[in-house]
Amino acid sequence: MNPVFGWALAAAAAGIAWLTYGWQGAVFAVTLIAFWLLLQFSRALRVMKNAAGAPVGHIDSAVMLNAKLKPGMTMMQLVTLTKSLGRRVGDSPERWAWSDPGGSVVTVIVRDGKLQSWTLGRGDEPA
Repeated sequence: MNPVFGWALAAAAAGIAWLTYGWQGAVFAVTLIAFWLLLQFSRALRVMKNAAGAPVGHIDSAVMLNAKLKPGMTMMQLVTLTKSLGRRVGDSPERWAWSDPGGSVVTVIVRDGKLQSWTLGRGDEPA
């Protein structure tokens, strides 16, 4: 969700709650907004905790990761999917890579925090 839209929706809900139920409605709306923010923060911490235990840029199968990627995925979704922080390989555009034990590498290009494209580089294959 677009953050501007999300905050506008939260402000509208707080305003409607204020107009409908007075200060009790506003307090309730603020409580719900704070709860939602805590849920998002908890999710981010859980993803980072899970990724902290894995080596940077390593995954079990690059081919399976390649099959699961979709344009528009957020970096949080990528880290959840790979269970590992990616290895940064470029800044402009922002590129991240994950490799598997067989030498295959998935390189993703991220723009504005969302997955734009990706490539699968196969490791050494027997002739």
